[in-house]
Amino acid sequence: METANWIGGEWIKPRGQQRDVLNPSNLSEKVGTIHFSEETDVIEAEAAAKEAYRKWSSMPGAKRGDVLYEMAAVLEKNLTGIAELASSEMGKPITEMKGEVLRGVQLLRYYASEGVRSQGNLVPSSDVNVLQYTKRVPLGVVGLITPWNFPVAIPIWKMAPALITGNTILWKPAEPASLTAFHLGELFAETSLPDGVVNIVIGRGRDVGNALLEKSEMNAVSFTGSTATGQRVASICAARNIKYQTEMGGKNAAIVLRDANFQKAASMVVSGAFRSAGQKCTATSRIIVEKEAYEPFVEALKAEMKPIKVNHALDKDAYMGPVASKSQFDSVSEYLSVAKKEAELVVEKEIEQGNDNGYFINPMVVTGISPDHKLVQEEVFGPLAVILTAEDFEEAISLANQTVYGLSASLFTQDLSKAHRFLDEADAGMVRVNQETAGVEYQAPFGGMKMSSSHTREQGQAALDFYTTLKTCAIKHTF
Repeated sequence: METANWIGGEWIKPRGQQRDVLNPSNLSEKVGTIHFSEETDVIEAEAAAKEAYRKWSSMPGAKRGDVLYEMAAVLEKNLTGIAELASSEMGKPITEMKGEVLRGVQLLRYYASEGVRSQGNLVPSSDVNVLQYTKRVPLGVVGLITPWNFPVAIPIWKMAPALITGNTILWKPAEPASLTAFHLGELFAETSLPDGVVNIVIGRGRDVGNALLEKSEMNAVSFTGSTATGQRVASICAARNIKYQTEMGGKNAAIVLRDANFQKAASMVVSGAFRSAGQKCTATSRIIVEKEAYEPFVEALKAEMKPIKVNHALDKDAYMGPVASKSQFDSVSEYLSVAKKEAELVVEKEIEQGNDNGYFINPMVVTGISPDHKLVQEEVFGPLAVILTAEDFEEAISLANQTVYGLSASLFTQDLSKAHRFLDEADAGMVRVNQETAGVEYQAPFGGMKMSSSHTREQGQAALDFYTTLKTCAIKHTF
C-alpha cells in the first residue's frame, strides 16, 4: 500500500519524500510506503474544503446524517481489514483494534442521528410580534490533527460531529498512522460524501502541520497529541483568533483503598496500565494504594500480570503488542532504564520468545520513589506504572492531585461516602469509581482539567458545541 492525499475527491500522490513503513511487531515486514506532502498540498486541500463548504453546509441536517450512516455501514463492512492494517502499522493488538473500529462505527451513527435533532432554542422577547431564537451554525473549514495511538476512533470522533454540523474538513493524521488514514479515506470515498468535504493531507508535522496552522485559512483546529505541540497549537490559534481544541497529556491515578475488591481492582489497573502498551493519554500510570492494602493488592496485581501475553499484534490472544515506533521504543526504554536504577521492582512480565525483531517492551510496575520523581510526574506513554502508598484516603486524594495533568482518575472502594468525595475532590475531567482510568463511552464528554485539555470537550453533545457557533435571530413579523 502507498499513500496518497485525498483532495477535492481526487487521489493525488504528493511530490515530497517517502518512507517505508515497517511492522512494529516484525521489523522485517514492510506494510507500505508513505509519501510526504508539502505546503502547497495543504493550500490546495484548503481551497477544496472551502469550495465544498457552500454545498455541504446548506444541505439539510437529515441528508448529512444519511451520509454519516453510509460511512458507518462501509466502515463496519470493512472492520476486519482496517483493523488488521492498523495493527500492522502501529502495533495495537487486533482484538483491541477491532473494538476501536467498532467504536468508530458507533460514533458515526450517534452523530448521524443529530441531523434531525433540535439545533437551537426559542428566546422570549420583550417586544410584541417578535420571534427570537438561537440556532447553531457551522464554523466553516476545520483542521483536524490526530494522533497515532487511536488511528480510527479519534479521527472519527472529531470528524463525525464536525460533519453533521455542516463543516468541511482538512485532516492531517499522525505520521505513524498514515496508512490507516489513507485506507479510511478509500472507504469513505465509496459513499455519497461530496467531493472536498473531507480532505486528507499526509505528511510530517513540521511541514503539513505548520502549514495548516500558519498558512491555511482554517476557522477552527481540533488537536490531539503531545502537551508541547498542543500548547503551540493553542498559541497560534489564539493569535489568529480562531477556535481551537487541544487534548494533550495525562498522568492518571488509580487509588486502591483498604476495603476494595483487590482482585477486581488489580484486573482493571492492569488493563488501564498495559492495554495498548500503555500508549493512551488515559492510561493508568500512578497506582496509589492505602498502606494496609499494599500487600494483598500487590499479590493480586502479580497474579493478574502472570497470564499476560506480550506478542505480535495480529495474535488474537495477545494482551499487549509492541510500542508503535522506534522513537516510542527509545523514549520508553529511557524511562525503564531510570526505573531499574532508581526504583524497586514490583513485577515485570517478560515478552514472549521470538519477539526480538519488534518494538516490544516488558510491562513493569515499580515502587519506592518519591511523589516528585520524574517517573511519577512525567508522562511515559508506555507500559510502566508506579505504586505510591498513602496513609489514608485524604493522603491518597492529595497524591492523586499532585500533577500538572488532570485527565482521568479512578478509585476502588466499597465506601459510598468516599466514592462521592473522590468524585468531588479529584482534579480530573473524568473520574470513575470501581472502573479503570482508561476509556469513556462514546456518548459521554471526553476531556480533562489543568494541562490535559483546553477547556472544551470531545464526544457526546459537547462536541457539537465546539464545531458550531450560536447565531441569535429575531424577526418582527408585524411592522
